[in-house]
Amino acid sequence: MRRVLAVILAGGASERLSVLAAERAKPAVPFGGKYRIIDFTLSNCANSGIYNVAVLTQFNPRSLAQHVGVGRPWDMDRESGGIVMLQPFLSRSQRNWYKGTADAVYQNLYYIIDQRVDEILVLSADHIYSMRYDQMLASHRNRQADVSVAVYEVPHEETSRFGIITLDHNERIVNFEEKPKAAKSRLASMGIYIFNKKVLIDALEETSGSETGYDFGHDVLPGLISKYQVFGFRFRGYWRDVGTVEAYWQANMDLIADLPELNLYNPENEIRTIVQGYPPAKLGPHATINRALICNGAIVNGTVIDSIISPRVFIEEDAVVKDSIIFEDTTVGRGTVIEKCIIDKQVWVSRGCYIGSGDDFTPNKEEPDYLSTGITLVGKGTRIPSEVTIGRNCKIEPRVEASDFLTKTVESGETVKSKSPRRYQI
Repeated sequence: MRRVLAVILAGGASERLSVLAAERAKPAVPFGGKYRIIDFTLSNCANSGIYNVAVLTQFNPRSLAQHVGVGRPWDMDRESGGIVMLQPFLSRSQRNWYKGTADAVYQNLYYIIDQRVDEILVLSADHIYSMRYDQMLASHRNRQADVSVAVYEVPHEETSRFGIITLDHNERIVNFEEKPKAAKSRLASMGIYIFNKKVLIDALEETSGSETGYDFGHDVLPGLISKYQVFGFRFRGYWRDVGTVEAYWQANMDLIADLPELNLYNPENEIRTIVQGYPPAKLGPHATINRALICNGAIVNGTVIDSIISPRVFIEEDAVVKDSIIFEDTTVGRGTVIEKCIIDKQVWVSRGCYIGSGDDFTPNKEEPDYLSTGITLVGKGTRIPSEVTIGRNCKIEPRVEASDFLTKTVESGETVKSKSPRRYQI
């Protein structure tokens, strides 16, 4: 795999993840208690023997860059190859912000041209899956393909969310439709591409120039089908696009199933991340746990049901956390009930609160398209005063103070904002 360069697209903003991506890039959003979303793509590279990796960043890159670092958890801190972070830049050639997935790679063609590789593996950093890219590369070479695209079968009702691909009997791609209303196939592009190096360079140079947007699926791939040998590679494992709050929440909940489709415990396909030296999780004398992931450093004295508890979370006695995801360094006060919520880092929930209360599923008034399935979000660094009731589909923005809650009840679909100038923690 030394003749392969992996290019990971990790620069996109994500309005659909609401406050979870307000202060961090989408690939840096915590997942499964101890991971970040990008860990899955980086681990897939490491498990496939690919250690020459370029990560293309743009939106809110600080926490992502800090997490990836020199790539040590993925064995990418190497003198030859290794990991490099590439950001947009200005120069005499008038480079600018990336305007789509293909434009991001095009603006970094200088780096790709300098690499002594045969193939470019283009990956997205915002999907949850475990995949051996070396198997896809073997298929690509055996078929003498110019381009290979990973495809995944999705339910018919979801085809309008994806680029849909049609294969012939030889698995060659014969048609591509970007988010069709009436799809001819159920095979969705996973946003994973293998290009022979020269083919990628020629294709990007021929199709570049759009001022509004320039993507692989919409602008590059359709024109390659009739010109080159373009094949599909069927992936039959677990794969989820966690681009919405509902999809993100559901993918987390999938991990606590009795027999989860995504096996985090398989040593042959280990999902790697930064290892923190936290003490073991501690369960108090009155703790009750049912189908949950409890990470190191957490202390649980209350009840946790069908939930994911991140490191250094403190749940006091008589508190109940159900169907929820609690990020690192959050405290849940005595007697508080949290139901179907996602609570970000460093949140303080005081005693006697009820978050995710009631049967009113009114969509969020500010984000009705993103918050409409009953999930309530609490942003990073927020402090919720005692005995506050917060309904469904609510959004509590980052760094809200107790004084920002004007009443003890936040109705379903409402948003609470900070009235103070935003203060960023170092």
